[in-house]
Amino acid sequence: MATPVEISSPATAIPGAGAPPTPDAWQAAFDAALPYQAFLDRHANPDQRSRWDAFHARVSLTSAQKALLGGFVRRMPVLVLAGAWCGDCVNQCPIFAHFAAAAPALDVRFLDRDARPDIAAHMKVCGGQRVPTAMFLSEDFTPILFYGDKTLSAYRAAAAAQLGSSCSSGAVPPPSDAIAAVVSDWLDQFERAQLIVRLSGRLRQLHGD
Repeated sequence: MATPVEISSPATAIPGAGAPPTPDAWQAAFDAALPYQAFLDRHANPDQRSRWDAFHARVSLTSAQKALLGGFVRRMPVLVLAGAWCGDCVNQCPIFAHFAAAAPALDVRFLDRDARPDIAAHMKVCGGQRVPTAMFLSEDFTPILFYGDKTLSAYRAAAAAQLGSSCSSGAVPPPSDAIAAVVSDWLDQFERAQLIVRLSGRLRQLHGD
């Protein structure tokens, strides 16, 4: 695989970020992204940071969920497109930090929505640049699956309440049972992606397992 390309500014196009992006382009975008705390340090203002921290404290994983995540064996980069200002990100991205803490095989990084428009263009939902969205990648940066922005349980709740906003301020956090449902929704996607790479004939041949 080619040497990762240093990204100096959004105006610097990622080589290979076409339709679709090459594995090298996904790796370059991933290398430009930041771990959870570093992302917040760079992009969140104090008010936003307090909301992220408060929601992070409300998330908890069951022992079964921790065991599941701890059982992941194949390295799996996950590129999350997010915005520190986005309420949907406030109410979901801290979940990924908990997943990463429980699963050494996960490498979750966060990319500001507006930092890499050439890559963000390939992570749209229904034609819109909604966040958060996650691109699950194999260890050699081949895309596995893409998921975002709200999970099914969150969309069901929004539909039932007839909410019109696609990205709230995050000022009013969801109830605990709603958080648990979203955790479960996202964990299903992380597990599915891990099983895809774990059972991949190509990767099993590479690892001899």
